Amino acid sequence: MALTCSDIFKFIAAVILPPLGVFMEVGCNQTLLINILLTILGFIPGVIHAFYIILKY
Repeated sequence: MALTCSDIFKFIAAVILPPLGVFMEVGCNQTLLINILLTILGFIPGVIHAFYIILKY
């Protein structure tokens, strides 16, 4: 798992707006919907999920 330069921008986007970081990584699919719901329920779960998705892909 090598981090690229674009991952830095994705992490910054994930801290500011978690669904944006997920969208930049995987596009528009069910993962984005899950992240939007987690962000609505609580900001921290949305950020954690976004970090997980960025590191996973």
